[in-house]
Amino acid sequence: MLLRLIVNSNGRGFAGGATSQTRPLAKPSDMRYGAALTRALPIGRATIVSCMTFTHLPTSLAEALTARGYTALTPVQAAVTEDAAKGRDLLVSAQTGSGKTVAFGLAMADELLEDGKLPAPGLPLALVIAPTRELALQVAKELSWLYASAGGRIATCVGGMDASRERRTLSYGTHIVVGTPGRLRDHVERGALDLSQARIAVLDEADEMLDMGFREELEALLDATPPERRTFLFSATLPKPIVALARRYQNDAHRISTVGEDRGHGDITYQAIAVAPADIEHAVINLLRFHEAETAILFCATRDNVRHLHAGLTERGFAAVALSGEHSQNERNAALQALRDRRARVCVATDVAARGIDLPTVTLVIHVELPRDAETLQHRSGRTGRAGKKGTAVLIVPYPRRRRVEMTLKQAKIAAEWLPVPGAEDIRAKDRERLMTKLIAPIEIEDEDREIAEALLAEKSPLEIAAALVQAHRASMPAPEELIDRSPAERSAPVHRPGFDDVVWFSMNIGRRQNADPRWILPLICRRGHITKSEIGAIRIGAGETRFQIPTKLADRFAKEVAKTAAQDEDGVLIEVADGPPPPGTRGDHAPRHHKPRNHDRPVHRARPAKPHHRGKPPKK
Repeated sequence: MLLRLIVNSNGRGFAGGATSQTRPLAKPSDMRYGAALTRALPIGRATIVSCMTFTHLPTSLAEALTARGYTALTPVQAAVTEDAAKGRDLLVSAQTGSGKTVAFGLAMADELLEDGKLPAPGLPLALVIAPTRELALQVAKELSWLYASAGGRIATCVGGMDASRERRTLSYGTHIVVGTPGRLRDHVERGALDLSQARIAVLDEADEMLDMGFREELEALLDATPPERRTFLFSATLPKPIVALARRYQNDAHRISTVGEDRGHGDITYQAIAVAPADIEHAVINLLRFHEAETAILFCATRDNVRHLHAGLTERGFAAVALSGEHSQNERNAALQALRDRRARVCVATDVAARGIDLPTVTLVIHVELPRDAETLQHRSGRTGRAGKKGTAVLIVPYPRRRRVEMTLKQAKIAAEWLPVPGAEDIRAKDRERLMTKLIAPIEIEDEDREIAEALLAEKSPLEIAAALVQAHRASMPAPEELIDRSPAERSAPVHRPGFDDVVWFSMNIGRRQNADPRWILPLICRRGHITKSEIGAIRIGAGETRFQIPTKLADRFAKEVAKTAAQDEDGVLIEVADGPPPPGTRGDHAPRHHKPRNHDRPVHRARPAKPHHRGKPPKK
């Protein structure tokens, strides 16, 4: 089969085969992985381009791929169409953005097509289960163009949509059903979805569905399909629960892996920055300003944190949208459309809400709050570096958690470069570089623009006009933030601390009788008040009370943070402003020295634990 591309004088292309019917062909800028026009022969005002054919695939799918701009399959797509995979269950691990949706679309063709066409719509022949609405809708969209010429009818069943309309669609007959576990199970239990004729069952992002607690729903759906069906499990990772699920529901599965030993995505550059907990939001702002990514996704752990960070960014002038469980489907669709239209460039999201987002313009992912494990890190970071494009993933690491993050990265075999937070000077240097590149690039001048330029030159000198242009450019961008503590090196460097001449004393309702010890008091103060050790002055431990110093300029912020975290504290430790310094004779257990030599003339007293087995820990209450 030879597919021809005819480009007319206005640059639009049409694909034609044996018939005279034509259809629009994807623009070169829309081409997917490996897409390229192979050869062009000028013939008058038209150009005939011969495209690579996929001889081992059904004709209808080959035409769809070529019309979409494909000239080569991705590794995972090629693997599932090999002879070794035909007729077998598949257990596939492949990185995000590798073309998994098209891969299982191609793999199920042998079971669905009859003489190159699908039979009349009826009971579903294939079931595809995805963890989120966005991912399910994205899968349905991909399968729709892939099976369009074969007469495919795709139905979606996802939470947040009109369930009665979905039931009507199912009653009309369909070939492939794509949905989320909860909604699909609901339709099965109501009798609206009959899976007795299903030949294929696909679990997309299976590991994420198990993490989200959908094991019961998945098992119910698979049990509703015939035992002789083929089962495809597609996942970025294959932890033990996935292997156990495969062992139960698959028969002699063909194992395919396109993920190398290095868990890090080959097209993603991993970076990590260590900051004071109180500087996390400022670090986010400076990272956004430094990279000026076309589209950036920021990950938070909870919807409350998404709301807080989104409000802070919009207040500072960033074009940002938010995605979390509290948003309706219409709000989510509007946010994604704003990102596609470039009306917004920053998306603040939770892990679950961001599943299924496929935006080719995402070049920066920031882990504002650390992922819970290596698999979550990989799923988050996989929003960038898709389809052969490069991306950057940045982890913002609070100082107290740096060692833990280093161990996680080592176990995950991800090589992350530790960098300081970009400062104001770094950002201004980047701005100058970007502005110069933009202004010296060749442009086509319209007559109206030329008139305005001539009018400006009549009023101002070229230097004044250029300076005004630079000033207008800077004014349109959010200002970088000054960080209290920019890097671990600066934090540990010997410095003079005159700020501790003006301090506020705080008290804790624990002392020597409660086994108080600086080894766990100091981290507790840092955690509760979101400050660093360098921001804590002297600590004085009494019999039943401990007092410590906080610089006056930080005291109000510290008190507010302590009040916020009081409900989260499990030790029942009360921190409040003291009425003054400790009484004379109270033991001094800690005063930051910053590598200064110890004054051996002054004895250092340690709190003696009440019982040996309680050493270093507060007593349980």
